Amino acid sequence: MKPIKVGLLGIGTVGSGTFNVLKRNQEEITRRAGRSIQITMVADLNTTRAKELTNGECEVVNDANLVVNNPEIDIVIELIGGYGIAKELVLKAIANGKHVVTANKALLATHGNEIFKAAQEKGVMVAFEAAVAGGIPIIKALREGLTANRIEWAAGIINGTTNFILSEMREKGLDFDVVLKEAQRLGYAEADPTFDIEGIDAAHKATIMSAIAFGIPVQFDKAYVEGITKLQATDIRYAEQLGYRIKLLGITRRTPHGIELRVHPTLIPAKRLIANVEGAMNAVLVQGDAVGATLYYGKGAGSEPTASAVIADLVDITRLATADPEHRVPHLAFQPNAMTDTPILPISEVTTSYYLRMQVADQPGVLADVTRILADSTISIDAMLQKEPAEGETETDIIMLTHQTQEKNVEAAIAKIEALPTVVGQVTKIRLEQLS
Repeated sequence: MKPIKVGLLGIGTVGSGTFNVLKRNQEEITRRAGRSIQITMVADLNTTRAKELTNGECEVVNDANLVVNNPEIDIVIELIGGYGIAKELVLKAIANGKHVVTANKALLATHGNEIFKAAQEKGVMVAFEAAVAGGIPIIKALREGLTANRIEWAAGIINGTTNFILSEMREKGLDFDVVLKEAQRLGYAEADPTFDIEGIDAAHKATIMSAIAFGIPVQFDKAYVEGITKLQATDIRYAEQLGYRIKLLGITRRTPHGIELRVHPTLIPAKRLIANVEGAMNAVLVQGDAVGATLYYGKGAGSEPTASAVIADLVDITRLATADPEHRVPHLAFQPNAMTDTPILPISEVTTSYYLRMQVADQPGVLADVTRILADSTISIDAMLQKEPAEGETETDIIMLTHQTQEKNVEAAIAKIEALPTVVGQVTKIRLEQLS
């Protein structure tokens, strides 16, 4: 059987890893796929570097259009990134009847509906395992492995940069700004780390997981996104004393009123396995009604871990290339005509628990005032920590953990607490999830 011919758009970190792993494991991959998979064409603006990386084993061009328009190419791997030229090239490849493999979570989270519709109409596949959590096969698990389940929720540490920063803040007691500089020095954070530290990267991935878990369109614009830039070492230390760790989580949950889709720093009980995922590692916890909780852990980025997912997609497409399009696994797990328009809930309607820290005057009646405001807002207290003021100090910290309540109730209570003359500055609020 003739080989599947692949065109690679972009031979950077992941592209070079894909080329090398495919070459190194060619025999094993061929045995699994049933036919040889060969990268025969590479497009990259730096053709000199591309030729060095491919060692003259395939054609190298500086115009990606030459790849997507080449009738000899069966599958196009898009590793350019971003929303602009990448979207144009993916849609052009689909229009030309080519299958597509992409690691571009930003593209799919914002334009996935359009891309999947075009692919369905053309009878080709778009595979994107590498777009979420690098080498961890979470897309395949949600789309196929857990297909018997009604997924209740998924929560994941899906950005290695922020997890590294939070791990360092906890272990060394350092503030965010200090650890960010160290993460940049070590190569864990980009020179411009905005997408990572502001939660945008994690929200792209959570959006894709939510669509697959619940059979809804991708709706990145409806996600609530909050990064880690305002987190203080003080709160990480207090959380530890109360038996919790703080992680940046991407969370999506089914509720009777709609779907929660949110990314934010979250307190998790330290005894949970996911709370102990440290450094730049990723982990996703999925709750299904039949299977219960399943945990997926591994490297969420890097050359060869991400290449592992890219090549798995190549093998899947190779196996199914001759199958009737109606019998392939749908892009978002559910048949296109069975997708629902279940609404994404605004953050004000989300129900969860909370960590509240407030700096107050060290005088009688303060605690009574605070607890009365919380009670009036139907918020009950689960645990509390009150620090003794240092010698000579007239102010102290009160830390409270609440039971579950709606976000809008907490916001209303915080506004009243901050208005008290005995409360100094703003109340720190961090959401808390038991994940049980």
